[in-house]
Amino acid sequence: MVMSTFRIGQGFDVHPFSEDSDRPLIIGGETLPGPGLDGHSDADLLAHAITDALLGAAGMDDIGQLFPDTDPSFLNANSMELLKNVVGLLKEKGWEVCNVDCNVILEAPSISAHKNNIQDRMSKLLNAPVTVKGRRSEGLGFIGEGKGAACLVVALISKS
Repeated sequence: MVMSTFRIGQGFDVHPFSEDSDRPLIIGGETLPGPGLDGHSDADLLAHAITDALLGAAGMDDIGQLFPDTDPSFLNANSMELLKNVVGLLKEKGWEVCNVDCNVILEAPSISAHKNNIQDRMSKLLNAPVTVKGRRSEGLGFIGEGKGAACLVVALISKS
């Protein structure tokens, strides 16, 4: 009888809103209305947090080690492509994603109109169920003041 090994990883990302009015707001590969987030890559905090959760579950280096923001080749990088790369690395090591649960925390815009598209896109990329929940910080802290956004993620992976 072959026993499966399960591992859990958690991911977190946070970004301030950009002062560049032309920068798009990208969450889970979806472009939303509003100012974009500031970052070296496209600042897709959902893709970043999922990437870190998966890497942590597999016992690998974190996103900053694999894709450092000091490397000019990752300037304005598509975070969904970085995540796709990490999914490939996990597969090479015999891991598969079981499920991912995400909390995107921002005051505005609401992600509710985009949630299904984001979940579908992420589920296809990971070949596993992904749930995405939008949260507000109820006016508290820098997120509540509309200065930025954060994301918390938990991922379960398995190896047979």
